[in-house]
Amino acid sequence: MACELLAWMQMLALEGKARCYEPKRLRLRLFAVAARLVRGGRRLRLRIAARWPRAGQLVAAITRLQAFPTPT
Repeated sequence: MACELLAWMQMLALEGKARCYEPKRLRLRLFAVAARLVRGGRRLRLRIAARWPRAGQLVAAITRLQAFPTPT
């Protein structure tokens, strides 16, 4: 199930070379993010370090995934 979820996430959220990354490279480049979970206003937020080289790519992927409608 994890492999299927990873494959769909790559197809739907990532663009360019990142769509073809192997799982090991994804883990190294995107999942090992320099970020912090912050709680405030009854919400959890993921604060990604602005100096991290792939921050823009990760934020764009999360934004694309959030744009999909939720199944009802």
